Amino acid sequence: MTMISLGGSIGTGLFLASGGAIHSAGPGGALLAYGLIGLMVYFLMTSLGEMATHMPVSGTFSTYASRFVEPSFGFAIGWNYWYNWAITLAAELAAATLILKYWLPGSSSLLWSALFLALLVGLNLLSVRAYGESEFWFAMIKIVTVIVFIAVGLLMVVGIWRGDGIGGTGFANLTDNPFPMGMLAVLGVFMAAGFSFQGTELVGVAAGESEDPKRSVPRAIRTIFWRILLFYMLAILVIGLLIPYTTEELASSDISQSPFTIVFEKAGLSIAASVMNAVILTSVLSAGNSGLYASTRMLYTLAQEGKAPRWLAGVNGRGVPVPALLVTGAFGMLAFLASFFGDGVVYVWLLNASGMTGFIVWMGIAISHYRFRRAWAAQGRSLDELTYRAKWFPLGPLLAMGLCAVVIGGQFVGGLSDGRVDWAYIVASYFGLPLFLAIWLGHKWKHRTKLLPLQECRLDPEE
Repeated sequence: MTMISLGGSIGTGLFLASGGAIHSAGPGGALLAYGLIGLMVYFLMTSLGEMATHMPVSGTFSTYASRFVEPSFGFAIGWNYWYNWAITLAAELAAATLILKYWLPGSSSLLWSALFLALLVGLNLLSVRAYGESEFWFAMIKIVTVIVFIAVGLLMVVGIWRGDGIGGTGFANLTDNPFPMGMLAVLGVFMAAGFSFQGTELVGVAAGESEDPKRSVPRAIRTIFWRILLFYMLAILVIGLLIPYTTEELASSDISQSPFTIVFEKAGLSIAASVMNAVILTSVLSAGNSGLYASTRMLYTLAQEGKAPRWLAGVNGRGVPVPALLVTGAFGMLAFLASFFGDGVVYVWLLNASGMTGFIVWMGIAISHYRFRRAWAAQGRSLDELTYRAKWFPLGPLLAMGLCAVVIGGQFVGGLSDGRVDWAYIVASYFGLPLFLAIWLGHKWKHRTKLLPLQECRLDPEE
């Protein structure tokens, strides 16, 4: 559980997008944006940790929203989360194909997509333990890479490790002009940073199948603050201190131009590009593996609760929900479209189609926790009954709700450039929002559901 929590949000958002953030907003702007998003994620995970420790179920977000807010809201959150990760699975398979083309440029996209999909489905078919073990090692590779990067980078900053053209400048890059593009650029990075942290909520999904959630979930949640501080803030600080924000390579999506690769190469580690390519490949497969696991469990829970066809609730002898796994895995075949439309094109399509949904789920977590605590008090329950208690209630969930709303509303800023509106970007970015509203309001209209009175919220797992 701790390694799933640690590795959940370390991926291309850190290895690639961090460079673009520094290029767009300067080192100070990137640190501010990632710091604010990190604070939001911390409060979200403590909110989720309180509910998941008290009521560990695989459906988590859907179940909590149905019990503490209203059934239609939970229905929409569940399907939204399934859709988010099912599409993300296809996006990660397309990304893995792009990475393999670094070594084998003439190879078949269809072949690599099929092989990686078979690998991930196979791991999830074995057992939940196989998923946990594979995620443990995927996370270990990422964590070791970041720690080595930070150590080498800091030695270069202070001049102990002499690099080729960078290093030994101390904090000059940060202190001279920390916000060169102004606060509007910080807002743009603020939104991009949110995508980098998506996946941290997986600890809540895994809680339903952990051996001792009352012990393992709080321990995993407590590591989140240190992960945010160490893996994101320190890594971005090192990049900002060593590479001037004006460096054009920072804005490149090419793995050979990753800020991690640039620093390692300047440090004299000539095989950095190939090593980082391999690390990012494991990160992409890790994200796909997590996506398949999370969306499968959500679909299984939706079927159990009568929100999806009942046959999807079947499990095999090892407790794996095979029908839900195979249906979700079938969505991974959307990556096969890369063979017809181009690898990069399909990856961008899929990424845009899934982007907004993660923030909707995060807002759903914050709303559910706020209602959970209010119902707990309304029913005369003592906070001493909670095994794990989120700090700073109600400030935490309210702040998380507000920041999520800013991110969702602020996507419009990304579609403005040179005084023009990029409607294609805006439509792609907001695709998930009307989809969520249609599912929620459609279910609400059909079943005539209403906001649950606090006294009627079911607060215990056995209810």
